[in-house]
Amino acid sequence: MKHEIDLSKYKIRTDLAIEVIPENINKETYESEEIKVSKIYIDENASKQIGKKIGNYITIEFQDITDKYNKEKVKNIFIKEIKKLLNKMKITESESCLIIGLGNRLSTPDSLGPKTIDNLIITNHLHELGVLQEGYRRISALNPGVMGETGIETSDIISSVAQKIKPDFIIVIDALASSSIERVNKTIQITDTGIHPGSGIGNSRKEISKDLLNIPVIAIGVPTTVDAVTIVSDTMNYLTKNYTYTRKNINNPINKLIIKGNINYLKKDIEINKKEKEELLGLVGNLTEEETRQLIYEVLTPIGYNFMVTPKEIDFIIEKLTDIIGNGLNEALHNIKKV
Repeated sequence: MKHEIDLSKYKIRTDLAIEVIPENINKETYESEEIKVSKIYIDENASKQIGKKIGNYITIEFQDITDKYNKEKVKNIFIKEIKKLLNKMKITESESCLIIGLGNRLSTPDSLGPKTIDNLIITNHLHELGVLQEGYRRISALNPGVMGETGIETSDIISSVAQKIKPDFIIVIDALASSSIERVNKTIQITDTGIHPGSGIGNSRKEISKDLLNIPVIAIGVPTTVDAVTIVSDTMNYLTKNYTYTRKNINNPINKLIIKGNINYLKKDIEINKKEKEELLGLVGNLTEEETRQLIYEVLTPIGYNFMVTPKEIDFIIEKLTDIIGNGLNEALHNIKKV
């Protein structure tokens, strides 16, 4: 009799809706210059099924932002999608905005929010002085820090500030967690449902949403970390694909022209052979992807080794991401001409 593994106690560490949506949910997608955009609407039934709030989720996936050309391509898509969402939410150009940068500035993977604030054009003080120029929206910003620093629930700080300055809508920016290596630092999620800070790393705080603040809340996030379970399970999957590809192409003369180790087998159409998987991985090869994750989780968690991990070039990538989001918001929120 087949051994059944209880997956209910294993919670996938991800903040991305696209990684947990069931197959029956309609997804609108388009691609532009190697950038893929997916749009999902989660209704009440799907919300109960996957534990995500009802609303719109936009996912922008890209491969590279390390050079100016690719960074600008991603930024232009980001601006376009933010503008579309604002229109869908019926937010006008005259409405004021409070932008929140969540996270810890001193922890690089968690510094996306605070460092994005540094790139914003802040105008609320100019409005108060009566010198705000035409074309600029009334914008204020806040870095509330983390509860470990302030001892205050982040949502309480935001709620108090919002009650005082009375913005028409709020934008929250935060670092997220992913359940896929491929999406780390290569995905931007935009949603009109708000956010649960820290939920992807098992440190969930009170949500920041329209339900709490009574005004629209847009959340923008980038996955900057994955857990060790994801890294190990994805590596096993890549190992199987590499093994299958190598066996099928061992005598392919084309491969002799490519430097060893430079073949990106993930871009190839590879169908994993179950027999070859069992041959390579033994008993573990009989497990499904979900069962493999559960097994690794049960091995690493009791000994405290299910670490949250980020790539070594995170400092450089955060600089690029905060430029895309910060300056992208400047162009999307203010009606100003480029110089």
